[in-house]
Formats: sequence, C-alpha cells, structure tokens
Amino acid sequence: MKTALHLIAGLALGLVGVASSWGQETDAQLDAFFKQYLEETFRQQPMEATRLGDHRFDHLLDDVSRAARAGWVERQRRALADLPRRVAMQELSPAARIDAEILLHHLAASIWLAENLQPFERDPRTYSDYISDSTFLLLAQSTLPKETNIAHCIARMAEIPKVVAAARENLSNPPRVATETAILQNRGAIAFYERGILDLAGETPQRAELAEAARTVAGCLKGYQEFLEKDLLPRANGQWRIGREKFARKLDLELDSGATAEQVLADAESEFARVESEMVVIARQLWSRYYPRQPLPPDDAEGRRLTVEKVLTSVGKEHGRPEDLAGDARASVARIKQFIEQNGILRLPQPDHCQVIEMPEFKRGNSTAYLESAPPLDPNAPSMYAVSPPPADWDQQRVNSLLEEYNRHMLQILTIHEAYPGHYVQLEYSNRNPSLIRRVLGSGVSIEGWAVYTEQMMLDQGYGREDLALRLTQLKFYLRAVTNAILDHKMHCAEMTDEEAMALLVGKAFQSEGEARLKVIRAKQTSCQLSTYFVGRMAMCRLRTEIQRQMGDRFELDRYHQAVLDEGSVPVKYLPRLVRGRLGIAQ
Repeated sequence: MKTALHLIAGLALGLVGVASSWGQETDAQLDAFFKQYLEETFRQQPMEATRLGDHRFDHLLDDVSRAARAGWVERQRRALADLPRRVAMQELSPAARIDAEILLHHLAASIWLAENLQPFERDPRTYSDYISDSTFLLLAQSTLPKETNIAHCIARMAEIPKVVAAARENLSNPPRVATETAILQNRGAIAFYERGILDLAGETPQRAELAEAARTVAGCLKGYQEFLEKDLLPRANGQWRIGREKFARKLDLELDSGATAEQVLADAESEFARVESEMVVIARQLWSRYYPRQPLPPDDAEGRRLTVEKVLTSVGKEHGRPEDLAGDARASVARIKQFIEQNGILRLPQPDHCQVIEMPEFKRGNSTAYLESAPPLDPNAPSMYAVSPPPADWDQQRVNSLLEEYNRHMLQILTIHEAYPGHYVQLEYSNRNPSLIRRVLGSGVSIEGWAVYTEQMMLDQGYGREDLALRLTQLKFYLRAVTNAILDHKMHCAEMTDEEAMALLVGKAFQSEGEARLKVIRAKQTSCQLSTYFVGRMAMCRLRTEIQRQMGDRFELDRYHQAVLDEGSVPVKYLPRLVRGRLGIAQ
C-alpha cells in the first residue's frame, strides 16, 4: 500500500504546472484502461453494474463468498500496479491526469477499506442492498422494457438465497447496533417481497411467475430473520468505534480533501459557535411574532439558547399533514425552480428527469428524504426525489415529532438540498461530463458539499426573502451538518457516550429527540460519512469567496456555478484549479 500511495503522490506532483505536450492518444489509453477495469468489475459484481446503469448483468447477483471477494481485491491490486505501466502518465492532458489520480486513489482506498473494515464480516447491513435494491432498482429506475426488467428480477431473485447463505457463513461478531439495523431492514425486505414488489411491477403477464419467485424469497428471508434475531444478535458484541488511527486514515481516504481529522474537528467547533450566534440574532427578531407581549429571555448563554429553542419549537408547529408531505414537496419544487430560472442562479438541466415520489414503504424509517440519482451509465433513467410520510406503525407522538422537525420551512430547505439546485442538478450535470472516470467515481464530499452550499446561497440570493423563519430553519439545518462532523470525530476517536451525544444534538444543536437518536445510531454505523457535508460545504464556500474576490465586478453567479457543475463531482481539492481554468482567470 505504501508504494501505491507514493505513486499517487508522485502523480500529484506532476499535476503542478501545465504539461508541455500531450495527445488524445494517451488520454484514450486511460479511458480504455478504465473501461476494461469496469468490465472486469461488472462481471464479478453485477450489482455494481446495475447501480451504475449497465444492465447487461441485471439477471445475476454477486458471489459474496470469501474466495470471490478476495478476487475483487486482487483485481484492484492488479489495476493499481498496471495503470502506470500501461498509460504514460506524464503524457496525459491536465484533465486526464486528474482522472488518473482519482482512479489511483479509488483503487488504493478500496483495498484499504476492504482489508481494514471488513464489512462483509462485521456489518450485516452490507447484505441488505443485495437483498432489496437488487430488484427494486430494476423495477423503479431501469430504462429497459418492463417485461425485460421483470424477467431480470425473477432471475436475480433465484440468486438471493446464495447471498443469504454467504451472509450466514461470513458474519462474525458484528457490532450490535449494525445487527439491530439489519434486522429492521430485513423485516422491511420481507414486506417488500410479500407485497411491495407486485405493487411496483403493476399489471403484467409475468405476475404469477413474479409472485411465485417473491414468495420463495420471502420464505428465505424469514429464515434469515430468525438467524439474525436468535443466532447473530446474541453474539453481536463487536466494537463499533473504529478508533483514532483508523478514523484518521479512513477520513483521509474517503474525503480526499487534503484536511486532517484534527483540522476538520477544529474547523467544525469554530463554525458551530459562529452559526449559533447567527441563530440568536434571527430568533430575537422572530420572538415577538410567536410570543407577543412576552419578554425576551435574559441575554446570557442560557437565555440565548432558550430564545432559539422556543422560537424553533413554534416554527416547527407550522407543518402540513403527514399524507401531504410528498405533495407539499412537489409544490416546493415548482416554486424553487421558478426562482432559480428568474434570478440567474444557474441553468437547470433539460430535459428534467427528476420525479418527486412518495418513499416506498420498505425504505421508510431511516430518513425523511433522499435522492436516487439516474445512474451514470443510464443517464436517461429517472432520478427520484423520495419523500417519506411517517411509517404506518408510528404512534401519534412520533408522527408529530417528525412533522415538527420537517415543517413547511424545513421541507423547502430539504428540497433545495436534495433536488434543486442541490443533488439532482449537480448529479445530472455530472452524468453529462465527458470523463467516464468522473461520472463513475464521484466524490461524496463534492456531492454533499454542493448541496449544503446551495441551501444558504439560495436564501442569500433572495429565496424566501421575507421569511425569517425560513432563514432560521436553514441555519438549524446547516448547524446539523456542522454537528455531524463533531459527532463523527468524538464518537469514534474520543469515547463519546450516547448520553453525551444526545446532549450535544438536543441540548446544543436544537435537534428533536427522535432525530437525534437516529443520528447517534447512524454515527455508529457510518464512520467518516457524516463529516462529508461540513468538509464539502466549507470547501465550496472558500472557493466561491476566493474566486469572487479575484474576479471582482466581473464575477457572475450563474457563470461561476456552471463552471463548478461542468467539472463533475470531482474531489474538492481539484476544484480551484479547474474552475479558474473554465473561467479564464489566473491560477
């Protein structure tokens, strides 16, 4: 691994300055190398092909046995060694050199993660995608004919018992929190195969065959549920904390931003104080709207916190009905798109492939909204902005808590983040980037950072101009991203307890208790991912500030945004040079 990382560092040095000569032939060699690597990957991992939109292998599922997975790592090692031998790195164009470094980093990171985190042995949630998404994505998103997709589902369902058998064999002493989540996910998968898959398929001549295959899978999953609950859970005593050393290494590999774990924590704690102060100023302006004739709490630390908390509580009561959440999201989409078009924010992609849907029942409970982007190899597929009503088995108190958290103000911020001009818009443009490497190996930091950046940017440009409650809600949502990074670090590196985490989230970051409990569970299961929002947003804001200062009166917001989007979802450390190049300004 040390040799691989030295190779990446050496290539990075070659990126300083402009190469004296390059040709399309060398760039084509890199493209051909990556296509061959993808072809090998897809044959070994058909689910990866489906996720990326290559439907040639939709009738198959991965062999997830230990021996087969060892072959995946060997493939990655071989590609890491072969790339510099088969492609003349120094003869690549500047853009292709960045692509080559992205690929090298991806290979090195994938090997490290497989060897050090061992998800197939330590995380039963790993198998949930093979069980549920393997068929759901075919019916919900594939652009192949419906009959073909159903035939692929039936063939793929015959492979699911093999995945379940491998899970039984592979799993050993996972953390309890991951096992409990897998139990809930598998329960939802059983319901999906008992009812949901037939609803999704609709009327079809293949219905009887599909129903029979689904019954077989549901029976298999019921046996797997008994294994998870009665066999695995009692011996699920693994440690969920990955520790300071692994956390720092994983953060460096997954974020690829140039920031260390300690720098991220220090920046987040500083930003927390700044955002908190802004929230106090706005809450004071809103106080008399919600508490007329009542005196403002005392101007000390506790009084300022109480002011924000009480105003947010009142803002939260401004919500719709649970059955209207998806409809309310559609209405917010129309308003937001109109604002973007009329105010020179950016060019919205045409045609528009985004659908606002009610989240499928089996996916509810873990998040209120998500975007399922069109895959890069099937870019004409729909992107789905899914919004979840409360699950049917929730009691009224839990339903009210969710509605108050995702009130009509928060729903607008959520739509900005997930759809316009956030994830949907960025990923739609990413799918149009000419680089296959950039389309396939998108940076999570760039993706989340852009979405969080757009939340404040839209309000700064006048969206919801008269609505101070919307601004306070946006700051609360951003404070969540800042707090995510603090929670991420302290839970994995500093022995933060659940009680301390809840005190941070509820007592200081103004989150509801239900939302906070889900966040604690997520932090235990997704080390480093929670830091991507904050790190990405800070990088996007620094870049905007630097370029706007540099360009002065020549700065145009829509042109700047287009320059960022046209580069695809590249790691944020490359954006300053790439965006300056597109805008024709000095490096």
